[in-house]
Amino acid sequence: MNEKLVLLTDQEKSDLLFLREEEKLARDVYIYSYNKYNMNIFSNISNSEQHHMSNVLNLLNKYGLADPITNNAPGVFSNSELQTLYNQLTNTCDVSLNKALEVGANIEYLDIKDINKFKSHTSNSDLLDVYDKLTCGSRNHMRAFVRQLGTYKPIYISQTEFNSIINSSKEQCGRQ
Repeated sequence: MNEKLVLLTDQEKSDLLFLREEEKLARDVYIYSYNKYNMNIFSNISNSEQHHMSNVLNLLNKYGLADPITNNAPGVFSNSELQTLYNQLTNTCDVSLNKALEVGANIEYLDIKDINKFKSHTSNSDLLDVYDKLTCGSRNHMRAFVRQLGTYKPIYISQTEFNSIINSSKEQCGRQ
């Protein structure tokens, strides 16, 4: 029996294309920070972000969307907003290790905020499944960065949501 492929709305397409590069932004900033500070947290989480990029690419391929990542070199983006953000974030990472860790936490909070918005744009189970896994991963990454920092004030999500995430245990994110 052939599975019927559901067509995506323009908004769903836009969300996926943005998310593909947003995950690359996270990966690239963490690679940058690892190269500067040689802390395993950056290397480990950049590897996870590469996996997130692959999850989104699988959806792009499934739905016949062109990959917005035409140059996979670190720090190169098709989306000008993400290019500007990458430049700003790496400049902040240059200030200190503590700032680089804060940038990591901020990226994860931004990912959660954006994915929650994308979830509100769809009822497609393929998209929702990947969004749930990516959000779970971001919560785990956030906990790791905040553990390194000791104290942190969220800027992209509410203090209540932050407390809920930080005070919960590491999640398995769909793995058995």
